[in-house]
Parts: sequence; C-alpha cells; structure tokens
Amino acid sequence: MRQTASVHTVTKLLERVAGMGGGRRIVGICGPPGAGKSTLAARLAARTPAITVPMDGFHLANAELDRLGRRARKGAPDTFDAHGYVHLLRRLRAQDEPTVYAPEFDRDLDEPVAGAIPVPRDARLVITEGNYLLLDTAPWAAIRPLLDEVWYLDPDDGERVAWLIARHRSFGESPAQARVHALGSDQRNAELVAGTRARADLVLHKIP
Repeated sequence: MRQTASVHTVTKLLERVAGMGGGRRIVGICGPPGAGKSTLAARLAARTPAITVPMDGFHLANAELDRLGRRARKGAPDTFDAHGYVHLLRRLRAQDEPTVYAPEFDRDLDEPVAGAIPVPRDARLVITEGNYLLLDTAPWAAIRPLLDEVWYLDPDDGERVAWLIARHRSFGESPAQARVHALGSDQRNAELVAGTRARADLVLHKIP
C-alpha cells in the first residue's frame, strides 16, 4: 500500500527495510532531477551496511550520445543503457555470483565508469537510485518487479530547481547556462518522472 509522509526519519526508513524480512533487499529511490536521491541513499548507507548502485552509471558515453545526436538531451530516458541496468538488477536479485560489479557516474569526468562498485554476494541491502525506476514503458518497466520497494522523493519544486541551478554552477556553468539547463532538459525530465509518482510504495516530501 502506498504511503505519503511529509517527514520520515532515516531510522524509520531503516525500520521499514528491516520489516521486509530476511535475505537481500533491493530498495529503489526515485524522483526528479535535484530531488535529493543520492543524498538520501548516502544517509541510509551511513547508518547501515548498504551498497548504493546508481542508475546514473548507465549513462551512455558522451561519444555515443554525440553519434546518436542526443548529447543536448543527456539525462532523458533514451540516453541511458536501460537494458544494461535491468540486467544488472537481475544479477543482483539472483545473488548467485561472488561479486557483481556495477558502474558509477563520475561527475567530474561527466562520464560513466565501468566496474567501479563491487557488490559481494553477502550484501544484504542494495540501494539503487535514479529518475526512471517507475516508468511503465519498455525496457524500464522491467525494473519495478526487481525491487522490493521504491520510495519517491517529492520536495518543494522551487527548492529543487534552486538546488539544481547551484549544482550546475558548481560544475562550471554560468548562471544563465545553469538556469537554462535546470528549466529546460531537467524540467522536461522532471515532468516525465512526476507522472510515475503514484506507482511508488512511499512518497517523501522532505529528505530525512
């Protein structure tokens, strides 16, 4: 049953995970760009042995985006290796390999880095975070059945956009460029993601 919570502490979220039972649990954190997905994942991992596997590791390389003519839309669903992400989640769910290596996204390089995150077979909690965990179109629709729960971050939109602008500026964009980025491609992606919110198990309006 989907729940909505204005405030949910990290402790409460970890209690929720504990209530899911034994064995490996894979929890998804979803939300629009700038919602705080990686922040929440880091706070959870700081409190419990957990490994975070971000969807952003499956960004297509910039050279491939250039070849496809999609570089200006980087971050849209068709700029990811979604099939690769689904395959990784299936390997993590099967839990039959000594170690599964996942990619990560290096923001300084602005590129994915393969084999950067080891997930050993005995890892009990895996957190995966990204924009499109709840999309119902192929191949993204295969993700939801592989996750025990998906939590949707839905912060104040003005605060989210302001944070996005600040993040883009921190990576060298001018104030004008950062604003165009946040209100252009980021906003289009945010509107797409917002349409998936009803499929989440829990909606959080504040980052714990």
